[in-house]
Formats: sequence, C-alpha cells, structure tokens
Amino acid sequence: MSDDHDTGYKLLFAHPEMVRDLLTDYVPGEWIADADFATLENTGASYVSESLKQRHDDLVWRVRVKDRWLWVYLVLEFQSESDPWMALRMLIYCGLLAQDLIRRCELVDGKLPPILPLVLYNGLPRWNATRNVDELFTCSPRGLEQFRPKMRYHLIDEARLKMHPTESVRNAVEALFRLEHGQTPAGLRHLIRSLGSMLKDPVLAALRRSFTIWIKSLLKRKIPLARAEDINSITDLMEADTMLAERIESWFEDKWLEGKLAGMQEGKQEGKQEGKQEGKQEGESILLRRQLTRRFGSLPNTIESKLAQATTDQLEIWGDRILDAKSLDEIFLEH
Repeated sequence: MSDDHDTGYKLLFAHPEMVRDLLTDYVPGEWIADADFATLENTGASYVSESLKQRHDDLVWRVRVKDRWLWVYLVLEFQSESDPWMALRMLIYCGLLAQDLIRRCELVDGKLPPILPLVLYNGLPRWNATRNVDELFTCSPRGLEQFRPKMRYHLIDEARLKMHPTESVRNAVEALFRLEHGQTPAGLRHLIRSLGSMLKDPVLAALRRSFTIWIKSLLKRKIPLARAEDINSITDLMEADTMLAERIESWFEDKWLEGKLAGMQEGKQEGKQEGKQEGKQEGESILLRRQLTRRFGSLPNTIESKLAQATTDQLEIWGDRILDAKSLDEIFLEH
C-alpha cells in the first residue's frame, strides 16, 4: 500500500465526523447513547516512537461520556497481514498514554479515565491474531494465573465488514470502506456522488477536501493506466458531474481493465469478444501481481515469468489461494 494512501487515511481520521461515524457504527456498547460527540477532540498526541511504528499510524481522541472523558487510542494498521503481537503493542501504547494522563493530572477521583484501544485494519488477508494480551503468554504456574496481564482491543477488519446494500450508504466512513473495495466504474461513481451529497454542507468543506485528496490516490491505484494528469486536474471529485462520470468510464474502458470488470460478457462481434478475453487475462495477471507484491514484497523473476505465461484459469486458482497461503510457494504449488 502506498504512503500516499496511508497518509490519506490518517488525514481522513483527523476529522471528528469520521471518528464519530467509526465509533457509532463499528464499536458496540450502550455507552454510545451517553456520548456527546460534539465534544470529540483530537489530542494531537502520539505515544509511539518512529522506531516502534510498523506501517501504522496512531491517533488519540477523547469524547465526553456523561461526566467524564473516554480516551480512544486509534491505530490505523496498514500491514498486508495481521500482526500476532498487536495485543502487546496496544498494551504498550495504552500504557504510554496512561503515563501521560497521570503526568497531566487527567484523572477521575484519583484514577485513570477509561481508554478504548481500537485497531482499524486495512489488509486483504483475514486478521487472525489474538485480541487478548493474556493469550500471548504461556500457561502460568498454578496459583499465578491472576498475575497474567489482561487487556483486549477492538478490531475493525475493513475487508470483512457487512455493509448495507450499495444503494444506501449510511455515512462517510461506510463510503470510504466501500470505495476502498469497489470494483466497477458505476459503483465508484455512485459512492462518489453519495459522498458529495453527504458533504455538501460548507461546514464539512475541510473533510470534503481530504476525501478529494484520498480519492485521487485511490483512482491512481485502481486504474494504473489512467493518466495521472487527468486525475490531478480534477479539483473536486465529489461533484460527480457529467465530465467526471465520462472520465471514470473512459479510464475503465482500457482493454485489460474492461476485461477484468466485464469478464466473459458476450460481445456483438467476434473481435470484441476476443479483445475482452485478452483484456480479462491481462487484468487478472496485473491484479494478482499487485496483490502478491502487497502481501509478500518484490516478486522473484520465476514468479514474474509464471504470471506472464499463465492462463486465465491458472490466474484464478492462484488468486483463490492468496488469502490463506503463508508463502509464495503455497500459492504456486503444483498439485
């Protein structure tokens, strides 16, 4: 995942409207009814040194719940697979935050305020790491179980969220998640148009600009053959006007991408059908190469050669294996 994309996520979740929607829609609990989201405040603090950061960004927010503050430690996780030590990392991060709260006398009746450890994971493979820090320790000797550290973080696994039907986008966070995993030009246009409607209030102008920056980066990732100058020339993607719709359609009509999206739809002419099949195969190869690089890093020449010579059926088989495989060898194993 590109640094622009990571920075775009952090830019978006620096807005209170995004954090509010994330908490109300994707964090359980009756506490939400008692929260005053008008008090949401970005503390601007980070308690993780650059040497400890492993492809993630952390944000610390606080919100009033009845008569006290709830502190939200939000980690935006951009690694291509789950981190088995995330529970320990969150324990350390929250401990550093707690130390700072003590130093600044942010206490309630002499005790620390509640802290919500929250991880937003953006990777494609399923998150399979434990969320309980005590499960990272081996069994304690009899009688010492009570001394095992205890803390659990809440995980939002973006790729596996159950979304509402595309026609009804509830808020900007859901639109973000849908755009991230959108596959068709019609779907992207609908979501961009929905965002434009949600963010038309002048009060939301800053969030609108942040989304524009992120969506430009998104389109460059999803449509590698689109001209960067075309994307950069658009000042406000939320308008979803006729010009924008035509541009997105034209970008998606590149031969390989049309094949990937349209698949095996029957063409009116034999030459058109043949072009779609060729485009589908090339699109599958490019998509799989991008997913493999994101998961395992730079690909060796032998794998590049396999991808270049593979049939559509082979590419689909390898694509099905990518979520569960732990290595490149498992994906390309010949049975």
